[in-house]
Amino acid sequence: MKKILTLVTFSLLLGMAGCKKDSEFLNVQPFAILTSEQSFSDANQAVSIVADLYNRVADMTAFKNSWESFIDPGEAVPSTFGHVTVQRNGWGFGEWGNWDYGYLREINLFIERATAATTLAEADKKRFVAEGRFLRAAHYFEIVKRMGGVPIITKSLLYDYSGDASSLQNPRAKESEVYDFVIKELDEIKGDLPIAPRTKDRATRATALAMISRAALYAGSIAKYGATTPTVALPGGEVGIPASMANSYYQKSLDAAKAIINGSAGSYSLYNKFPTNASQNFTSLFVDNADKPGNPETIWIEDYKIRSGKQHGFTIQNQPIFGAEEVEGGRVNPSLNLVQSFELLDNTFAPLPIKDASGNPIYYNDPMDLFANRDARLHGTVVVPGSIGKNRPVDIFAGYQLANGTVVSGPSLGFIGKLPGSTADVKLVGSDGPLNAIEYSAQSGFYIRKFVDPAVGSGSRGTGSEVPWIRYRYAEVLLNAAEAAFELNLPEAVGYLNQVRKRAGFNTPLTTVTFDRIVNERRVELAFEGHLIFDKKRWRLAHIVWDGSQMTETELTANIGDPRKRNTQPFALWPYKVHDPGSPNHGKWIFKIVKNSIVTGASRFQLGNYYSEINTTILANNPKIVRQPNQ
Repeated sequence: MKKILTLVTFSLLLGMAGCKKDSEFLNVQPFAILTSEQSFSDANQAVSIVADLYNRVADMTAFKNSWESFIDPGEAVPSTFGHVTVQRNGWGFGEWGNWDYGYLREINLFIERATAATTLAEADKKRFVAEGRFLRAAHYFEIVKRMGGVPIITKSLLYDYSGDASSLQNPRAKESEVYDFVIKELDEIKGDLPIAPRTKDRATRATALAMISRAALYAGSIAKYGATTPTVALPGGEVGIPASMANSYYQKSLDAAKAIINGSAGSYSLYNKFPTNASQNFTSLFVDNADKPGNPETIWIEDYKIRSGKQHGFTIQNQPIFGAEEVEGGRVNPSLNLVQSFELLDNTFAPLPIKDASGNPIYYNDPMDLFANRDARLHGTVVVPGSIGKNRPVDIFAGYQLANGTVVSGPSLGFIGKLPGSTADVKLVGSDGPLNAIEYSAQSGFYIRKFVDPAVGSGSRGTGSEVPWIRYRYAEVLLNAAEAAFELNLPEAVGYLNQVRKRAGFNTPLTTVTFDRIVNERRVELAFEGHLIFDKKRWRLAHIVWDGSQMTETELTANIGDPRKRNTQPFALWPYKVHDPGSPNHGKWIFKIVKNSIVTGASRFQLGNYYSEINTTILANNPKIVRQPNQ
């Protein structure tokens, strides 16, 4: 696949052939700047311009935004301290905001100039205009899901320096009108985009349909579940969508998803290169760089190519610290909250069995046994104690449990010392931890596996990784279809859901679908892919699950799979080796639930966080803009 390159500045010509009159000199075209006509004189030049626009697409979570954006509330513990908040005791009202009309102006200019181009082949012109409109729709979608209704500007605006800027001031559209604009734009241009399943980093027909499916699903959810938060609305409709519009949006979401599923936009399917190893298969979906264009699941990605100078450091920052290619890693530690949300293969939810009915510890010969018979996506997403992390066994244990209940550990990773009654030196704590407040170690007892590149050198600053950031993939399309069909009371919902679950190792299909199932399925399938915050917002669950209250261990392990379950604090699960010579349990493993010392508060999502604040500068510059509710 040909990589789209960013625009390269032209070199200045050296030397001039003689002198010119002043009038002639001032009319010489600058050599480093292209006119609109020159910019669209051929397809290769126009590609470089649109590539720059692609490279600036907004993402909630992406490698270019660094690892911190992967610390979803309650889903992970950050294993580096001082600049990352473990729990948010009230998000700022500006969190997640986006009011980037500068980028929109550049897209509008691109569309206008591509439309006016006279030397481009008609097929090239049609595709470039469609791509510009696609990127504009994508950006409006990113804005509306953060801000609600915003001014819809579809042409470049010019100020005439008259002192009167009123012609440039536009009021906010209704939230529904922005979603309608996004869906309509994508629907109109999808036919001008190629059916090209092997094209992953430019818009295709499937990309447009996938975005319609997601955007319409968001709008339908806000229309239906917004009724539960009546104060999160504005009388003019700039925030809030009437409940009567929900089914129409759900139908549009389902129709777009089905157009991809039935193959009319090209051949896409769930990645299944390792059908006999479901966990390895799920892991490879995200890190298989051997044939990125051939991955049948990915629809739109941000690509990285080391040879083109574009790579990222996510693997450097998140590889297991023991034996790492750099003396760092392990920053994102998935929480026990997330780990226990992966179901048992009999389709039931259950906490990890670390205690018997009497509250006594359960002993394991192998730490991996604790996680047996669970959703294969668990091991595809999380590195658990006893498993392999970046091509080597991880060394995760917090110390030795003695017969009298005391623990012997050490002050540093891999600390060597002596156990009571022994003269032999042994490792008293794992080289990967966990140890409280020791950076880059497995603070939660787990490391992240998803997106961590196994390739040699990917964890080195001198190389980096070219694992792609996946924006849209086929599994999400199936989940969108399942949710939309469920909301429309259509029996086909369960079939879409079962396709995703079968890939995860579930051999007994579900017979019915519930809202709770849909919520949890998205949580485990799409973990750390940037969906959590926005899913909770559109379902109006965010203020319920992040209510600012502290959690107990009992609460943590109860009601697993309940979408309204509190998730304000990330918990850890620390493994210990048993030292009890002469006992049948000597050398076995036990586990303890821990709340890390850095977890002191509880995440609180306020009603005002459903829509990000419009800052005072914007309000002062445009009196037609109404404020957000609850602020």
